[in-house]
Order: sequence, then structure tokens, then C-alpha cells
Amino acid sequence: MEKLENKIGYHFKDKKLLEQALTHSSITTDVQKNYERLEFLGDRVLGVSMAHLLYFTFKKEPEGFLSPRFVSLVRKETVAEVALELGLNAFIKASPKELSTNENVLCDVMEAVIGAVCLDGGFETAIDLVDRHFKKHIEKNAAPARVYKTALQEFAHHIKAGTPVYEVIKKEGSEHDPLFYVKVSVEGKGTAVGEGKSKKLAEQEAAKALLEMLEGANGKH
Repeated sequence: MEKLENKIGYHFKDKKLLEQALTHSSITTDVQKNYERLEFLGDRVLGVSMAHLLYFTFKKEPEGFLSPRFVSLVRKETVAEVALELGLNAFIKASPKELSTNENVLCDVMEAVIGAVCLDGGFETAIDLVDRHFKKHIEKNAAPARVYKTALQEFAHHIKAGTPVYEVIKKEGSEHDPLFYVKVSVEGKGTAVGEGKSKKLAEQEAAKALLEMLEGANGKH
């Protein structure tokens, strides 16, 4: 647990809170021992923390510009990506173990850890945690983020092409630290490949690559 605490950047006074935050309901249905209640709390804490951080990071922006950033930063894919960056998947207790790389589980555990930190160290400490580990994602969202899968589908429809088709073409690494490669195709228009720590992240990267290629070919920048 000390190794994980070093990665998180917070050392718990009550170590059982961290252990609970990492325990899936497949291990125990006892609500005092699995992460479900902590995830409920952490989800709300993350939302308030992110709203607070965006409010003070982008001081001149109206609500209409803050909202898309907020949605992008608290969505499942982003939260799961932060969990993978912290290596939480290696510490999750679940049966089967493969659940530890499930995007929903990764998102839930990240939120549960935030909830546990809030209970153990207070709300300000939880905000600091979110700031520290979501900072680069906030910076990456200096402009409102595009959801590339949606954007690709809309663009394909606009140029009267077929619906994008996604296919996992390769998976590398261990079950605890996987890397997915996904190919996306739009019939008659082209293909692209993306990679990511989860299937959905790889799909987003593939969609981004193909969208940029199609927009360039069609004179849209």
C-alpha cells in the first residue's frame, strides 16, 4: 500500500479506507468493505473539485465554454485513463482479475480513491489530489475537447460515407498493463489505427487520426 500511496501522493491515516477503495464487489458484497459507497462519494467530490479547478483555471471564460471541458474531464474514459496512469489496476482486488482493466471498474476505483482521500484528509486534500493528477488533462483541454468517435461519425455522415467500423487488431502487454491497437475504417474513404491503455481510448485515438485525415482530404482544417 505504501507504494501506491507514494504514487497517489497521499498517505492515509486510516489504511482500511484505501483497501476498501480498491476492493470490487466480486470480492465481497459487504458495503463496508467494497468500493461502491466510496465511489458514490468520490464521483460527487470529483465533480465539485473539477468545477472548482476549471472555475479558477479559466477565469475569463463563460459557462458555455467551461461545461464542455467539465464533461470531457469527468467522463469515464478520462477518469479511467488517470487510474491507469497511477497504476491502480495493479492494486485492484477483483475476481476475475481481468476486471481490474475494465474501463468502468477503473473509473469507479479512481472515484473511490478520491472519496477515500476526502474522508481521510478532508475536501481540500481531495481537491489537491484531483488537481495533481488531472492537471495535464485540464491543460490538454485548453480548448473544448472533441469526442472524436462522435465527430468522425458526424463527418462521415456529412460526406455521405458509411458508418465507421472499429476493430481491435492487436493487444500487447499484461492483463494488468495492456495496450490495445484499434483500426477504424470508413468504407471507400480510408482507415487509421490508434493505440491506448483501454479499447475505448484506442478507438478515440483511431477516430482522431482518421478524422484528421478525412478533414484534410476534404479541405477542412
